[in-house]
Amino acid sequence: MSSCRRLGGGLVQPGGSLRLSCVASGVSLYSYGIGWFRQAPGKEREGVSYIRRSSGSTFYAASVKGRFTISRDNAKNTVYLQMNTLKPEDTAIYYCAATPKGLIASSWSTETNMDYWGKGTLVTVSS
Repeated sequence: MSSCRRLGGGLVQPGGSLRLSCVASGVSLYSYGIGWFRQAPGKEREGVSYIRRSSGSTFYAASVKGRFTISRDNAKNTVYLQMNTLKPEDTAIYYCAATPKGLIASSWSTETNMDYWGKGTLVTVSS
């Protein structure tokens, strides 16, 4: 994978929504599992969500389940993270990451299982 660009991010009020995009160049994202991770100030980076290659099965951290949705558009070679009902504790730098490995529920959130990383984008949830 030559690059994985992330788009989106910014400032939003609590309860608002944002959509992040991860756009790949050089390869088809269909061949990769894509994860979204985030790092809040003073905290370690954590897994937010993951979509498996091929099957499209999805996984979420408990803290975002029901509020965030990960999806992929193979025609646009893009993976999205739709974030709804945002909370101040969602404030973090968000990263997309990719791996050709088929990760499962017990392994997707371990960042060392990811092989490629995009640059982070800051999401700030504040009134």
